[in-house]
Amino acid sequence: MKKIEIPKFHETFNPILEILSNGEMIHTRELQDLVIEKYYSDLPEEMLNEKTKSGEVLINNRIAWGKSYLKKGGYIFYPERGHVKITEKGLSQKSSLTLKDVEQGTNILDFYTEENLKSNKSATDIKVIDNASPQDLIDEGFSKIETEVKNDLLDKLKVINPYYFEKVILILLKKMGYGDFIETSKSSDGGIDGIINEDKLGLDKIYIQAKRFNENKVREKDIRNFIGAMSGDTNKGVFVTTSLFDKGAVEKAKNAHHKIILIDGIKLVDLMHEFNVGVQIKSVYEVKQLDEDFFEEQ
Repeated sequence: MKKIEIPKFHETFNPILEILSNGEMIHTRELQDLVIEKYYSDLPEEMLNEKTKSGEVLINNRIAWGKSYLKKGGYIFYPERGHVKITEKGLSQKSSLTLKDVEQGTNILDFYTEENLKSNKSATDIKVIDNASPQDLIDEGFSKIETEVKNDLLDKLKVINPYYFEKVILILLKKMGYGDFIETSKSSDGGIDGIINEDKLGLDKIYIQAKRFNENKVREKDIRNFIGAMSGDTNKGVFVTTSLFDKGAVEKAKNAHHKIILIDGIKLVDLMHEFNVGVQIKSVYEVKQLDEDFFEEQ
């Protein structure tokens, strides 16, 4: 079964030309809506709402890049501000249009060939780049940087002082909006590393357990001890580790009368990255695009 995916930018070439094939001039936003409605409306809602790193709806971004390439290739043009129309070249295009057709038939700069020749990329790598829009390449770059930062963050968490690791978890939960925290005594915490007050009066509490493991997994016994250490004034707990939970631990938390949330190392660094705990913004890049509304006639 073929995997359902959002179309690559070059895969929107033919749908765009088909929508414009009646020769009428339409607004770019209407073109976008018509392409999605006719060709991609059966995609899952989460895909249709998926966004780029900059916050733009991804499928709209792909169609916009497809439109941009078709314009450079001479298949469409912009007769008025914010509007698009097919050219004679576009109307005479009978076969399915590929990215290679567009690039070879125009003076578009080859964005990637020189770079590929200088590197040792495999044929698969080159194909992936050829099928990517500039926005895709930006997002891919951000994803790689994000992955490296999260890996470094997890490595750091595994070697810091265990008591400071407990404090990091409490700071994270505070940043996530879970209220003020109370650190328990380190000499006799009874398996509880901190308490979060969900309200100002402390009527609703969340008990926290933080285990800084390198390789060992959290086991069923650890969850059982955590539950046993929770007093009768709460039934909510968060167990956090830098490693993983084994099957027994997951089942114990799932079947407990208490509400136990498990956060493993991967989820932990995801949350720390999202809420800027233990990381800082190094650089901010602006990616600009044409403001169609600016050129609309008043």
